[in-house]
Amino acid sequence: MIYPLKVGLMLAAFLGGSTLAAKGADVYGANCAACHQPTGKGVPGAFPPLAGHFSALLATGTAGRTYVEHVVLYGLAGKIVVGGMTYNGAMPAQKQLSDADLAAVLNYVATSWGNKLPKGQKPVAAAELTKLRAKALTAAAVYKTRPAVK
Repeated sequence: MIYPLKVGLMLAAFLGGSTLAAKGADVYGANCAACHQPTGKGVPGAFPPLAGHFSALLATGTAGRTYVEHVVLYGLAGKIVVGGMTYNGAMPAQKQLSDADLAAVLNYVATSWGNKLPKGQKPVAAAELTKLRAKALTAAAVYKTRPAVK
């Protein structure tokens, strides 16, 4: 027998998850898609792809996870190579967004266009960003923390 409370909790979890996914998609569409494109494929030579590459950054472990969180908070400035193509632009900080919105967009990117959270990693929580927001990093300092990606 399934109890009404159990059904209600399962439904709330399901609806909450879809709400967070929708929020992440909305935040991405409003703040990221102009450069990284709605498909996450970026613009060759100008804006790097997130599709496929984001998972590789997360797969480097804590360093990669912290790096992507720092990128959205503080921006990025410096030459990077993604998929054999060099990008030498700058990404502006997105500190104007709430920690909840930043977590939602990071989780959206981490699970879109073939990206997957690496085994054992949990979705990004707003509290992680709140903690990192206390630092005062420059986009150039964030660049220096970029992990090597296979």
